[in-house]
Amino acid sequence: MGVLNPKFSLVTIAKAHAIRALRCYHQTVLSISTMWAQQDRFQDLTNFRRVVASMGYDAIEISHSTAQEGLRALLEPGEIPLSSLHAPTPRRKLPDDRTNSEANLAATDEDERALAVAETKRTIEYAAQASLRFIVVHLGGIGSKSSDSEVQLKDLFRRGIRHTEQVDALKEKMKRQRAGVAEAHLEAAARSLRELVEAAKPHGIALGLESRLHYHEIPHPEEALQLLESYDNSAAGYWHDVGHCEVMARLGLIERSAWFPALTDRTIGTHLHDVDGLLDHRAPGNGDVDWRYIAAGLPETALRVFEIDQGQPDEKVAGAPAFLRKLGVVS
Repeated sequence: MGVLNPKFSLVTIAKAHAIRALRCYHQTVLSISTMWAQQDRFQDLTNFRRVVASMGYDAIEISHSTAQEGLRALLEPGEIPLSSLHAPTPRRKLPDDRTNSEANLAATDEDERALAVAETKRTIEYAAQASLRFIVVHLGGIGSKSSDSEVQLKDLFRRGIRHTEQVDALKEKMKRQRAGVAEAHLEAAARSLRELVEAAKPHGIALGLESRLHYHEIPHPEEALQLLESYDNSAAGYWHDVGHCEVMARLGLIERSAWFPALTDRTIGTHLHDVDGLLDHRAPGNGDVDWRYIAAGLPETALRVFEIDQGQPDEKVAGAPAFLRKLGVVS
């Protein structure tokens, strides 16, 4: 694809040792996403790396909001290595002025689907270059935006209206509408996954299908099981996003129990963040998630990535691993 700079095509011996350690012992690794790095003081991501290393984090996941300059900076050796990339990274504009994260891997329009595949394959190239083991994937959606019903449901939730006939009617409408058009989009998502596995598997890269924040998005729990049934975890597995699943549960759309234990054996990674109301990406301990089902459902081998937004204070970010260690979510 002509996107890689030869300057960044090799890793140092020290970095190679760190990556091998991540591969062998990733259940003990605490990684943090560059989501938290979206602050003026971290315009140079080497500063971000120094700060999170000083907090005790072991590795970094590069988010899909990270530009190419930041990706290249973190591909260089530093205090802590990379654990994973969140596709499609690096962030860039598409010809139609959307960002590449808006391209839909489950689109029934073949040109749109092919574009999304190409952007994710670009991430695979970078991961292969750095000998990384994991890529997090948004597998697209049934359409490209939330339904009006979901917007209304969230508005009612924020106003404290949660168990009424109006709420029940909105949920039933959403479920009915999604089910009526899901099949073609799921077939498209399966084709995209197959193409991406073919590109990633020769490099020893596993794709993690992330649970999503909006009801129209893929996968729901039963869809994850179906999509993954042709692959073992070394090729493609499930990536549990705590905040996304919590929001869906609070809205009454997907129960927490639908994810675990059904997907425990397929889980290769997780995004750890807390929720306040419907606001996710809080530092763990800065919200009110009941972490017991997470501690019980996550296998020890799943990579733990703290995906905390840029508005969270340093002390909460620094204290998040200890908070979850007490609860048995991290070892």
